[in-house]
Amino acid sequence: MIKHLLSGADLDAATATEILDTAAEMATVAGREIKKLPALRGRTVVNLFYEDSTRTRISFEAAAKRLSADVINFSAKGSSVTKGESLKDTALTLQAMGADAVVVRHPASGAPHRLANWVDGSVVNAGDGTHEHPTQALLDAYTMRARLGRLAGLSVAVVGDVLHSRVARSNVLLLSTLGAKVTLVGPPTLIPVDIAGALAPGTDVSYDLDSVLPNADVVMMLRVQRERMNDSYFPSAREYARRYGLDGPRMRRLPEHAIVMHPGPMNRGMEITAEVADSPRSTIVEQVTNGVSVRMAVLYLLLGGNNR
Repeated sequence: MIKHLLSGADLDAATATEILDTAAEMATVAGREIKKLPALRGRTVVNLFYEDSTRTRISFEAAAKRLSADVINFSAKGSSVTKGESLKDTALTLQAMGADAVVVRHPASGAPHRLANWVDGSVVNAGDGTHEHPTQALLDAYTMRARLGRLAGLSVAVVGDVLHSRVARSNVLLLSTLGAKVTLVGPPTLIPVDIAGALAPGTDVSYDLDSVLPNADVVMMLRVQRERMNDSYFPSAREYARRYGLDGPRMRRLPEHAIVMHPGPMNRGMEITAEVADSPRSTIVEQVTNGVSVRMAVLYLLLGGNNR
């Protein structure tokens, strides 16, 4: 098993499959009366979040606690960071405290890679800038496999704001490794030039959502990240929804078995309508549930399953 999880590219097919299989075992814990395992008793996991997050931070916290680890939540707001402390100084502090694993979310792309050079423990990337979010890709892959029974050969459409999406980058890398065919869909202004070939050869790009839907097994809608946009990437929210939003009529163009995903939080009415988000095809709530099991698997294999 690898020491750090910084990128979807860190995972080969065997390692990714091991994580997904372990997550399936971890999922059985949720059905128990006592939802805990002693696997990481005595280990310390630090959640180091420089950006606001609800789902990801709580998911990692729940995962670590279910494995009986001690959890320290570090938020940049109200900490020494606001007084000018650097990431390296924070890392040295965590090192002195004996952190066995650091789960980090940071607005700067590449920050987890730097952190991995400064601490002895394992580093898990929980989202860095517009770069990557590997555990989100793992939980998405787990959800696809649980719903559709396989990953190899699936046709996955990743739709929307690819330019600013760390979820899209990690999913392209991981799903391609596991044998799925990924198509990036969105307006030309939100799909970087040559991104498909740079991430994974064989990845397609389309600017026409309606042409992709009839052949898609999975449609993954991305949040339009307006907080990261300094320019006008499309004329209006209404125009974006008209061309790239997933509504009821578009959903009905999908094959009967196809599922709809979204990493959250959603802009309801923009990239996805309430009818679609709340339909039986939607896996959005399942993704949140599965996130805890997948992150349990990642922490267990990094800290408990590699006998370091």
